Amino acid sequence: MSEIRYYTEEGLQKLKDELNHMKSVERPHISQQIADARDKGDLSENAEYDAAKEAQGLLEAKIAQLENIVANARIIDESQLDNSKVLILSKVTIKNVQNGMEIQYTLVAENEADLKQKKISVDSPIGKGLLGKKVGDLAKIKVPNGEMEFEILEIAR
Repeated sequence: MSEIRYYTEEGLQKLKDELNHMKSVERPHISQQIADARDKGDLSENAEYDAAKEAQGLLEAKIAQLENIVANARIIDESQLDNSKVLILSKVTIKNVQNGMEIQYTLVAENEADLKQKKISVDSPIGKGLLGKKVGDLAKIKVPNGEMEFEILEIAR
């Protein structure tokens, strides 16, 4: 069953570019490897041929998966988002209740997550725990090493 996922225009374009690269660069490269290995003779004991066929199978599976994701992707209309609660694309400032440390994250789709840019996935434990919360709310979030509590200080776009 296909699952609809929401992306920014930039995130969806990145997926389409990756899919195009797989189809136009990687697929022909693997086909050439198979042809080269086939030219070397007996296929029953040809490790290069077997490896190239296996790589081709893996690539085709990745292409099929990415095509499915792109087909079911929806672009988020940022103008329609509600700033009163934490949603995907919200830039949220939170404070760790235990140590008082403040940090700002932008919640994004899983494939757009990049901790260095302070973009966390809505599917991550913290992302899930923040979704739907409003300024002033406390979010108790289960993380691998226990439970953390965050106060929502600000929500922006």
